[in-house]
Amino acid sequence: MEALLNPDFPLDPTTPAAYWVGPRHLAGDDGRLYDVVADTLAGLGWMSLTIVRGRQDPDEDREERQVLRSTVLHISPDGRRWAQWVRADEPFQLGELPIAWQVCARADTGSPGAMWSAYFTPDVPGEALADFLVALDARDQPTVPVAGPELVLDAVTAQGWLRDADQPDAGAADPTFTTHLRLGEVPPLIQDADPRFLTTEADDARPAGWQVWAEPILGAPLLWATSFGASVPHDLVAVFARALSSTAPVLRRVLPKSTRDRLLRAPAG
Repeated sequence: MEALLNPDFPLDPTTPAAYWVGPRHLAGDDGRLYDVVADTLAGLGWMSLTIVRGRQDPDEDREERQVLRSTVLHISPDGRRWAQWVRADEPFQLGELPIAWQVCARADTGSPGAMWSAYFTPDVPGEALADFLVALDARDQPTVPVAGPELVLDAVTAQGWLRDADQPDAGAADPTFTTHLRLGEVPPLIQDADPRFLTTEADDARPAGWQVWAEPILGAPLLWATSFGASVPHDLVAVFARALSSTAPVLRRVLPKSTRDRLLRAPAG
């Protein structure tokens, strides 16, 4: 049962109370994006490894040693899919936001690298990323496409989102036009095994992949952004899009500053 939400319910930011809020695409990650994903993967039986990189003096006391960077890598039991928490490294940004999670898959364990990658910044709703990972884990062939891009658009329009007036076959947005989903040019540095990345000339358009982002205020910094490489199967993106656009409220204790006035909310419990 969905909670009744009230945009005028007073919210005391100093009180760690829980609230049911919506819409979820503007609800942020509650400051728990790592925990939500790590718990989901642990429940699926994925193994986790902590990778620590940094310099230290062998004669230095343990308590004085400083770790420069560390990441956590989660690997599926079959070794064909993995998710890496890269927030500590921040190798590059997406929409001027640091990457938090990178998810990859390959056809078989003999492949030297990923066939596709997907990237998620902080404040991506953890429910959507968790559903994406559960669907990825359940797939027998994580890199084989089984549906077309229309499946992604159907997933959001079924829940009230509107197709892009100029590109109805490649884009959609929520009714307030703050969150957008578009099949378009993949940003630089996105890892993908699509051979067109190797043959595309500098003046040619790059292969298209799904890009999703929330821009609460036009021209202001994004709340979050997601980039799916060109080879990410559309049915997996559709799972993410369906969870993102769901009208069911989500539980939150921490609300994003840029959207807290836009969220409907009701006290939990």
